[in-house]
Amino acid sequence: MKIGLANPATEALRDMSAKDRKWEMRALGRLLSLKNTILNDMEMDYLLYDTSPGLQYSSINAIVSADIVLVVSTIDTSDIEGTKRMTTELYDLFEKKSAILMNKVPIEFLSSPVEKDNIYKRFENMHTIPVLKVIPCYCDVLRSGGTKIFTRDYPNHPFTKHVEAVASRLEGF
Repeated sequence: MKIGLANPATEALRDMSAKDRKWEMRALGRLLSLKNTILNDMEMDYLLYDTSPGLQYSSINAIVSADIVLVVSTIDTSDIEGTKRMTTELYDLFEKKSAILMNKVPIEFLSSPVEKDNIYKRFENMHTIPVLKVIPCYCDVLRSGGTKIFTRDYPNHPFTKHVEAVASRLEGF
């Protein structure tokens, strides 16, 4: 496994948001070339992009270059509405294989198979793309504060098992 992380510094984020359309169009070409290099020349199996939601060029470039788009959403109303808007206005436009991953769902919403099924139906009725998986909220994942690669450090944690299930489902998607 190899991981490449973006620069989280405020100045780097500000610099990226100031790029013009021409720069972003060239960036798409570089991104497609990078994808080809990583998957073919470096013989990697997967390339994952983690982008911010919205209509920024960098997010659109990632969608255009992706084979599968996995939209991570929570049950927050603004998150659901934003996801709905993105799926209907953008993902459908590019005709990408897409799915929704519901994350941080309160465990009480998943306490029975019927309730869990209702979560899937509720979100699938709001969106044009299927819900791939619903992952409960785990306070210990949140407490780690993003300071660890949680699935690597806690391979037997239930959250890790959910992530592994997502990976398995994506292989057959």
